[in-house]
Amino acid sequence: MAQIPASPKLKRAALLAAAVTFGPELSCHGAALVASERAALELRLAMREHARPKAQIVTFLIPLVGAHHVRDWAAVSARLATTLQSLLNQTNPNWRAVICCQTRPTLPDDPRITHLPFDDPTPGNDKWRKLAALCDHLGALEPIPGYVMSFDADDLLHRAAVAEMLERQARGYLVQSGYVMDYATGAIALADAPNLSRPLRKPFWKLCGSCTALYHDPQMSEGGAFLRAMTQHEHRMFPYLARLAGHRLSPLSRPAVLYVLNHGENFGARRGRVGFKTRFVERFRITAPATLSEIAADFPAP
Repeated sequence: MAQIPASPKLKRAALLAAAVTFGPELSCHGAALVASERAALELRLAMREHARPKAQIVTFLIPLVGAHHVRDWAAVSARLATTLQSLLNQTNPNWRAVICCQTRPTLPDDPRITHLPFDDPTPGNDKWRKLAALCDHLGALEPIPGYVMSFDADDLLHRAAVAEMLERQARGYLVQSGYVMDYATGAIALADAPNLSRPLRKPFWKLCGSCTALYHDPQMSEGGAFLRAMTQHEHRMFPYLARLAGHRLSPLSRPAVLYVLNHGENFGARRGRVGFKTRFVERFRITAPATLSEIAADFPAP
């Protein structure tokens, strides 16, 4: 299973307009729809008749690269441990994480953290097949309404992110503001929406896949189907698909995720897609000591 290509931007705009004007009932019958768009419209339609229970938990779906795909499994395991430490550091304890991979890594002794075995032998990058397996596994978890967030095994979460999600009770959240770190140099940059003084800056969600948390009620099968279809695309499709499904994403109020580049085993490096990100870090490098101290306090050391 390969990553599904993004829909053209003109098509996205037209389908969003049609969903608003004519409703999801009519819009979902177009022959040109990809699976994720159809699933989004079906969820939008189902939510009309469904009361939304309060979100009580945040579930992190973490696909982990197989040991046979990397040079240094110990280093990969150590980075996962740091990612999980960023969850253990959360000021609100109402979260859980599922790690999907072939080889069970050493995990903290915490019932909120579980391993989902993966044994699909199909060659090639299996990240999207693991995300599909993780979404399918949602039905096996305790059925608690909450948010679901796909999260890379080498990214770090701000210690107050879970608390903010559960306090605000939005339809979903977008990491518009976040940090990008070049591990090779130690430089850290802020990714955020561009403005007049920083017209070339990019929002975090365009750079990193750990960027979207969507409300999910386990009682709605359409929600699980949509999450599965959405996560088969690149992350830059997530805001569009969420909006098509009726989930307007609210930006989190602070830089919520730290994305680490150039540590040797990034997915992006294996796909040859890291160079422009390292240049981004150099262009927008943070030098203020106070800001760097705040980052050190809010995220575990990569």
